[in-house]
Amino acid sequence: MRPNFLAILVLAASVQTVSAGEITPTAVVFTDGSVEKSLTGLPGDAEKGREIVGDKSLGNCVACHEVSDLADVPFHGEIGPMLDGAGERWSEAELRGIVANAKMMFEDSLMPSFYKTEGFFRPGNAYTGEAADDTFGPLLSAQQIEDVVAYLSTLKE
Repeated sequence: MRPNFLAILVLAASVQTVSAGEITPTAVVFTDGSVEKSLTGLPGDAEKGREIVGDKSLGNCVACHEVSDLADVPFHGEIGPMLDGAGERWSEAELRGIVANAKMMFEDSLMPSFYKTEGFFRPGNAYTGEAADDTFGPLLSAQQIEDVVAYLSTLKE
């Protein structure tokens, strides 16, 4: 019985260590629209980021952006800039800032703020069409932001 308790204690401590390094949406520091510091302290996973960008129920980036690498995902939008070459146009810090809250870099952007929890007018509950309740959180988690940034960084022309 003791080894199981010890294993649980070690697991709980490691989970707290990972989440302790996470920057909350209200504590993100923007410098000219860029976010220099990783939101998690962990590297992003480009493959997971690719899934988020193309997933209509997560990032849904393809609703507004075209991405040649995601040609298998139907109905790309043309509202935002094409994301091909994003890894050359913007630095990792700039990409992180744009994905977290594009309005910090591009004031008139129509892009949603994926890592913001306050300062909204009539916020909704993600993409559900329902009003936000007391569990209102960001559209993407800190790690999902890092994953998207890792993926966008791979997009070269």
